[in-house]
Amino acid sequence: MKIRQDTGKFNIGRNIRKYRMKNRLTQEQTVAKLQVMGIDMSRGTYSHIECGIDNIKVEELLALAEIFHVTVADFFEGISLY
Repeated sequence: MKIRQDTGKFNIGRNIRKYRMKNRLTQEQTVAKLQVMGIDMSRGTYSHIECGIDNIKVEELLALAEIFHVTVADFFEGISLY
């Protein structure tokens, strides 16, 4: 299952980037950690997720939460229907 983003109001990619930067990881380092966890992703795809261009799979979101030591809910911080 994928979580569909749009580049405007419902872009969780900004929060994903924020938590990556808080953990002082590059995109390459993050992708390497994902690959060790069995998530096949390129740096380009990861970049597109952060930009809100590509959708993210639930399993990828769960893995990122583990890598960044946050909850999945943290990725939705500041996102509201209103």
